[in-house]
Amino acid sequence: MKPHTYQFLVGVFASMGSVLYGYDLGVIAGVVGSTSYAELFHANAAQNGAVVSLFTGGAFFGAMFAGPAGDALGRRVTILLGALLFLLGGAVQTAAQTIDYLYGGRAIAGLGVGFLTMIIPVYQSEIAHPSIRGRVTGLQQFMLGIGAFLAGWISWGCFTNLRSDGQWRIPLGIQMFPAVILAALILLFPESPRWLVDHDRADDGLATLAKLHANGDVDDAWVRAEFAAIRETITYEHEHEAKSYKELFVNPSAFRRLFLAMSIQAATQMTGVSAIQYFSVTIFAQIGISADDALKYQAINSILALIAQACCMLLIDKFGRRPTLIVGNLVNCVMFIVATILLAKFPPDTNSGNTAGWGFIIVTWLYNISFSFACGPLSWIIPAEIFDTHTRSKGVSLATMTSFAFNTLIGQITSIAVDAVGWRYFILFAVCNASNALFFYFVLPETKRVPLEQMSTVIFARDAPWIVVGKRGKAYRAAAAAAEVEKVDLDLKKDEV
Repeated sequence: MKPHTYQFLVGVFASMGSVLYGYDLGVIAGVVGSTSYAELFHANAAQNGAVVSLFTGGAFFGAMFAGPAGDALGRRVTILLGALLFLLGGAVQTAAQTIDYLYGGRAIAGLGVGFLTMIIPVYQSEIAHPSIRGRVTGLQQFMLGIGAFLAGWISWGCFTNLRSDGQWRIPLGIQMFPAVILAALILLFPESPRWLVDHDRADDGLATLAKLHANGDVDDAWVRAEFAAIRETITYEHEHEAKSYKELFVNPSAFRRLFLAMSIQAATQMTGVSAIQYFSVTIFAQIGISADDALKYQAINSILALIAQACCMLLIDKFGRRPTLIVGNLVNCVMFIVATILLAKFPPDTNSGNTAGWGFIIVTWLYNISFSFACGPLSWIIPAEIFDTHTRSKGVSLATMTSFAFNTLIGQITSIAVDAVGWRYFILFAVCNASNALFFYFVLPETKRVPLEQMSTVIFARDAPWIVVGKRGKAYRAAAAAAEVEKVDLDLKKDEV
């Protein structure tokens, strides 16, 4: 098997944790929108918001604990812990007889998802070759899309064909199957070679690096060069870089990376994606679309998202991170402007569901294609690749916590806001997408194909400017391009051997 294929398949398996997150994103709209759920729990808007937001609130703390766990226990064991926590939470919420039990199950499952979504892109970035790193870490969003796809169609099928508690219990219970497979098999896969070297297991690190990149040949020239670069970088990091979370804030280079990673995650949530995913039934009702049809259209939406995510994985290492994220946010902005106008001009009492409703559905689909190609995948790809080995687990932990903090906020207020101000709520996301594009134009450097060991010396050197446009930024863009070319040359030489 070719090394790149092996790395990709390892990344695919690890991304089963992302399936869990994506499935929950897709399934919860059908749960809180089902008639049997409403009859059993009699939940109001605030309680429905809590059912959604307690999951992401738990994920916030899971991401926080996953940082130290990933450094101390290794990437694989941390993935195992996340899967086991998710199984416990999934069982509690599926069997819930009162809304308090549902709250508890949601929080525990969220804790597990926080572990998984934080550590999986770190693991993927550390096992992947620079030439396919974007593709491998982009699996996080693609597998999230797989989960949403499954959830969308399962939720719609249960909603339309069942009237008992199975209408929402069956969709919640099914999400435990991928967690069982992940927990049972993750320890059979290789540990991160960078983590092994970082923990005084250099021989194991070299053997793992050779297994990943040269079919086990420890004397391969590329493997030896990469191993030497990892050891040199980690030795320097042990002497000079972050020993605690505090260093992420006091070291200028580390803080710039942390600020950028946290900003990307916050900006991604403020694109409005979570509002649509969690409360599609409520939002579609604003323009006169029934709950049955809303879930069906969201299920179709999940297919379009998968196609867009697959295209991102194929093209992101060619197009780059910076232009993709800027253009993606601009497209999102336009889609939200159109959607807001439709919601304002054609409320349910105008009986325009057939015409304006289809316009709203198409705009929602176009928005989801844009988000799934750009913002979604890059919110995991960029944070996982910009930190050095010694700060990566801690930095990605804080970035993922930021994602879940904003996700929790959106989950808690969306239902209440839609009831209170209707279409005006969506102006917020149009503005945020526009400001996101402007922000990333000024501060986001290009990192495609730059080796992880050169992020600190090229892209995020201590004297590198925060503003990447202008004369000073141009010099560092040239240095990044040079690092990319150098790596391509190494790849070509390896292929010749």
